[in-house]
Amino acid sequence: MKAKKSPEIPFLETHLHYFYKWEQEKPNGVFLRQPYGSKWREITWREAGDEARRIASALQAMGVQKGSLVGLLSKNCAHWILADLSILMCGAVCVPFYPNLAANDLSIVLEKSEVTHLFVGKLDPHYWESVRHVVPPSIRIIRFPDYPASSLVRDGEAWDELLKQYQPLKEAYSPKRSDLWTILYTSGTTGTPKGVMLEYRSPALFLEHESRYREIGVFDLSEGRFFSYLPLNHIAERLAIELSCLVLGGTISFAESIETFPKNLQETQPTFFFGVPRIWQRFRLAVMERFGGEERYHRLIRLPILGSLLKRVIRRRLGLAKVELAVTGAAQTPDAVKLWFQELGIFVRDIYAMTENCAGCTVMPKDRNKLGTVGKPLKEVRLKIDEETGEVLMWADWVMKGYYKDPEKTAEVFRDGWLHTGDTGELDEEGFLRITGRLSDAFKTAKGLFVVPAPLEEPFARLPYAEQVCVVGLGQVQPLVLLTLSEIGRKTDKTTVEQAITKLLDEVNAPLPTYQKLAKAVLLSEIWSVENSLLTPTLKVRRREIDKRYGPYYEEWLTRPEKVIWITEPLKEKVIQP
Repeated sequence: MKAKKSPEIPFLETHLHYFYKWEQEKPNGVFLRQPYGSKWREITWREAGDEARRIASALQAMGVQKGSLVGLLSKNCAHWILADLSILMCGAVCVPFYPNLAANDLSIVLEKSEVTHLFVGKLDPHYWESVRHVVPPSIRIIRFPDYPASSLVRDGEAWDELLKQYQPLKEAYSPKRSDLWTILYTSGTTGTPKGVMLEYRSPALFLEHESRYREIGVFDLSEGRFFSYLPLNHIAERLAIELSCLVLGGTISFAESIETFPKNLQETQPTFFFGVPRIWQRFRLAVMERFGGEERYHRLIRLPILGSLLKRVIRRRLGLAKVELAVTGAAQTPDAVKLWFQELGIFVRDIYAMTENCAGCTVMPKDRNKLGTVGKPLKEVRLKIDEETGEVLMWADWVMKGYYKDPEKTAEVFRDGWLHTGDTGELDEEGFLRITGRLSDAFKTAKGLFVVPAPLEEPFARLPYAEQVCVVGLGQVQPLVLLTLSEIGRKTDKTTVEQAITKLLDEVNAPLPTYQKLAKAVLLSEIWSVENSLLTPTLKVRRREIDKRYGPYYEEWLTRPEKVIWITEPLKEKVIQP
């Protein structure tokens, strides 16, 4: 089936021009919806323009000008969008940071980015107090209004006071596509974060491509109703939610907190929902737990009449009753999870991309769900596999300008005109891409042979009892698989969990050469999180930190007689003696 071409759409220069357009054409339309407990504050396009322009005037009075680098440290909220707009209206560059960075990581990106001003907003309780000391005195702070159950910030200039002091900026900046739009710092799974420089042309060209070919489906939505909860400083959320809403003239609703997420999503019922694999897995596990297990769930929803009714109820209670476009990315969602949602009536489609290519590389076609793959390259994307390393190489008009003040790293990823993704993969005879791992994830065993973790981890990620999975074994005689239990796993009796894992170990190991066979499964009581540095802010496993934390125990675990090892107490820090 050929991709459908749309009627000619006269595109504006940049997404900021779309904001100016809707500000004039639908001033009373609702642009942003921010929950406060049981109430929602609705902000119209006119009100958003007034606030953003006043803050832009304040920024200019503070010395911000065209090309200035302005930081943004906040969880998703209405003021995040307003601050972003105000920065762009000055001709400045928005440099947003993850709102849960450890103090040392925040110190690194503040130094590398060279921001002169910093918006500080909605943050977890006591977070700001734990990182305030790493913010240089030279950086001027603008603080958002207080959000309930948020860190108390009293530094710098107050947003509401600036609104009173300044008039709306009349001559707001009109950017060119060649202007620098943003610098996004990668989450740093393997080293120091790098600042990806994206010009306005990148999202403009990508969205124009989508308007022509409709391969994703953003321009086919009956209504632009968006729900924002994943970090807005990540390119996927920024493009899929903020910029798509700006171009379509839609509405963005926010999640107030983790606790209110289900309620906020139910009340929004978005038409477009973007979720990372962990979110889709949690939805699935929560439903199965409510039904008392997978077997009973499947028995009920497959009943002729009751099943259809139950599916509608589940979709509504999840907040996905109106979803027309459901997308997953950032990592690969297990096939079993996608099939589960497909049976529920929600086609969860893979998008494979990265910050460096502005979230545009491959997408699962609308009419085909080819399991084990992340879809096909977009029409104007070129893709090939490096013959020697198996690395995925790509080209598109909208790739990044480069890494901020890092020409060496830029030269490493751009070679012979191709962007080197760092992922390994295969293109099948139909042009579908299968990701097989990361070049940097492969490790050598004591026998000097390479083990690629991703294919070994995928079967364990499908287990309803498992929450987090990591295959390890650098320098050991055999690899092991480390697991943390999901909520269902913690509530299931030990024997049932152990039997399921033992059976899966045997199934995974059966076709493997001896050096790749997983010797043990280790069930850890410690949950991996951003706070303990075992996950990146995008919830990807930091393998180096995993090895640093648990590596001293690998040899000991390998010598134990049991196949499934339960670690029920927190592990003491242990150093390998030379």
